[in-house]
Amino acid sequence: MATIAIMQPYFFPYAGYFRLFAAADLFVIYDCVQFPRRGWVHRNRLPDVSGEPRWLSLPLARAPRAVAIKDLRFSADADARLAAQMRRFPVLGSARAGHPIMQALRATDGVSPVDYLHRSLAATCAYLGLSCEISRSSGLLLPPEIRGQERVLAIAEALGARRYVNASGGQALYEAQEFARRGIDLHILKPYDGPRQSMLHRMLSEPAEELLSDIRAQAS
Repeated sequence: MATIAIMQPYFFPYAGYFRLFAAADLFVIYDCVQFPRRGWVHRNRLPDVSGEPRWLSLPLARAPRAVAIKDLRFSADADARLAAQMRRFPVLGSARAGHPIMQALRATDGVSPVDYLHRSLAATCAYLGLSCEISRSSGLLLPPEIRGQERVLAIAEALGARRYVNASGGQALYEAQEFARRGIDLHILKPYDGPRQSMLHRMLSEPAEELLSDIRAQAS
């Protein structure tokens, strides 16, 4: 793979996240790291009936604080709890049942959260027309003691990457000289200046071709 992106899987994240799919040949779901409980892996915000943003969260089973993303599990009543939350949001109530994104949103039965997130990211890419292969870092079985930048580099090297693309937040995390020393070009995307609403809401309320145009225009 010439260009790869590595990122934790987020729950229908904003459009800026999907620039990584537009800029890379392979998107690696970074699921071999600790689950960030206050992050965006399992939750996002959508406008409620009054237009105020409210949380829509995946119903997760209790797990140790240090649990890895790959080891998360849904609660036994996840389907019912997710359906109850969905009733708060007009855009979900008005969407047609057969919409591919609504089908991806409801597909929690019999899968793990990382399976679910993998499928929802793939469904979003398919719906928008983004062509990018998706894999998971956990499949590489890297030693747990490798952390931070070194872990990202190990993933890139294992996959034969020649270029690594990251969102603007990576500017403070990675050293371009170390990537270059290892034969990998580090490319940091410019800050995203578009709407930061969840793609779940935007895909159900805006034309897919306009969303794709916005993403591709800022994927450099």
